[in-house]
Amino acid sequence: MSQEIRNLEPKVLWNKFADLNAVPRPSKKEERVIEFMKDFGTSLGLETFEDEIRNVIIRKPATPGMENRKALVLQGHLDMVHQKNADTVFDFDTQGIDMYVEGDWVRAKGTTLGADNGLGVATIMAILESKDIPHPAIEALFTIDEETGMTGALNLQGGILRGDILLNLDTEEDDEIGIGCAGGMDVTVTAEYDEEETPEGSVGYSIKVKGLNGGHSGMDIHKGLGNANKIMNRLLFDGFDNFGLQISEINGGSLRNAIPRESTAKVIIAAVYDEAFVFDMQQIVNEIKSEFQTTEPNLEVVFEKLDTVPATVMPTIAQFYFVRAMYTAHNGVYRMSADFDNLVETSNNIAKVTLGEGKLSVQCLTRSSVESSKFDMANALRSAFELMGCEVEFSGSYPGWSPNPKSEILDVLVSIYEKQNGEKPNVAACHAGLECGILGTNYPDMDMISFGPTIHGAHSPDERASISSAQKYWKFVLEILENIPAKN
Repeated sequence: MSQEIRNLEPKVLWNKFADLNAVPRPSKKEERVIEFMKDFGTSLGLETFEDEIRNVIIRKPATPGMENRKALVLQGHLDMVHQKNADTVFDFDTQGIDMYVEGDWVRAKGTTLGADNGLGVATIMAILESKDIPHPAIEALFTIDEETGMTGALNLQGGILRGDILLNLDTEEDDEIGIGCAGGMDVTVTAEYDEEETPEGSVGYSIKVKGLNGGHSGMDIHKGLGNANKIMNRLLFDGFDNFGLQISEINGGSLRNAIPRESTAKVIIAAVYDEAFVFDMQQIVNEIKSEFQTTEPNLEVVFEKLDTVPATVMPTIAQFYFVRAMYTAHNGVYRMSADFDNLVETSNNIAKVTLGEGKLSVQCLTRSSVESSKFDMANALRSAFELMGCEVEFSGSYPGWSPNPKSEILDVLVSIYEKQNGEKPNVAACHAGLECGILGTNYPDMDMISFGPTIHGAHSPDERASISSAQKYWKFVLEILENIPAKN
C-alpha cells in the first residue's frame, strides 16, 4: 500500500483507514476484521467484547472534565461492498485494498475502496486510541453485514448499549446531516423449467453489456443510470420472432445494493439469420446508447460468435413469459416523497439475474421510507413474476428511520457546522439503508444522527473519498465530541 495514504492529513484518520483496509472484510465474511477489531480494543486496555451475532463493542471512559456529559455511541459497520472491474484480478477474501491518491481523491485500483463505511470505522478507532481528544464516555459499536442484510443491527439486543446519543458515521456528503432513511426488503424470484435441446441448424452467440457506471442502489437510483439486466432484456425481447433466438444462459449483476454494471448472455439463433443478426441488433444498441449518451457514455454491447453452440436452451414459451415479466418488472424510482423535496420515497433495483441449466433467479432490493409503499412496490414485482409461474419470496425486511424534529444532538451539529463553515448544513433524510432505524427499534429513546465525509461512487469500482472533505469532517467530529450535552 502506498505510503502516500498514510501521509495524508489528518494522519490519525488515514492511518487507521489504511490499517483497516489491509484486512479483508467483504460482507458475510467478516471473521478477520472482527478479530482485528477485538485485538485493537484489547491492545488499548479497553473493555472489548462481541455480542451473540458478532457485533463488536468497545467502551472507553470519559476524559477528565467530561464525566457529566451524556454517554455517546459511535457507530459504523465493519463490512464493505466487494465489487471489481471485470478485467481486475483481485480476491476480496484474501487481499487488502490497493489504494492510491489522485488529486483530491483516494481511490482503489479497479475495486471498491471500502471508504463506505471504512472511514467511519477509522474515525472511531482514532478516537478510541487518542490520548488528547476530549470526549464523554464512549461506546464504539461496530456492526456486521450492513451491506447485505443489516444482520448486525437487526440482531443487536436491547440493554447492551448504555449511551444516550448515537452518531452514525455513514453519510456520504460532508454538508449533509442525516435525520432519516429508507427501509428495505429483498425480493427473490425463482423458477425451474425443462430445458430443450438446441434445434439443428443453429449458431451460438455471446452478448455482453458492459461499461456502465453502476453505483449505490439507493443513493444513485434517481440518476438515470443504466441497469445492465434491463438493457440485456431489451436486446433479447423480440429475438425469437426476429431471429429464432433462444436463451441458453444469462449472468447479470452481483449484489442487491449495487446497480448492475454488466450482464452476459449465451444465445442461439437460426443459422439463416447469421449475417443479419449482429447488423440488425446493432440498431437496437444504437438506440439504447443514444438514450443513455449523457448518463452512460461508456456503455458497450459486444456480440461474439461462439465456437461451440450451446447444447440446451430455454423453451420458447418459458422465454416468452420471462422476457415479458422482466420488461414489466419495475426498476428505478417508483415514487418521490411528498414531504421532502427531491427525496426518493420508493424504488427498486433489479440487481442480479441468473438463468441456465433449468433454473431462473431474479434478485431485487426494494427500498422505501414508507412501509406500505415498500410492500406496494414489492407486490408489483411479485405480480409480474407470479403471472409467469415463478415463486416470489420477501425477506430481510427492515424499517426506515423516521426523523426526530426535537433532536437535541441535531441542534448541536447544526450550530457547530454553521460556525465552522459559515453556512447551514443540508439536514435531510436519504434513500439509503442506514442502521439507525433498526437500532431505534430496541433503543427508542436514543437520540440519533448520521453524518460523514464526502464519498462518491460507493458500491462501485469508481468509489473514491475526498481528502479535503476528510479534513473538514475530522474537524467537525472533534468539536462535536467537545460539545455533547450534559446529562439531565
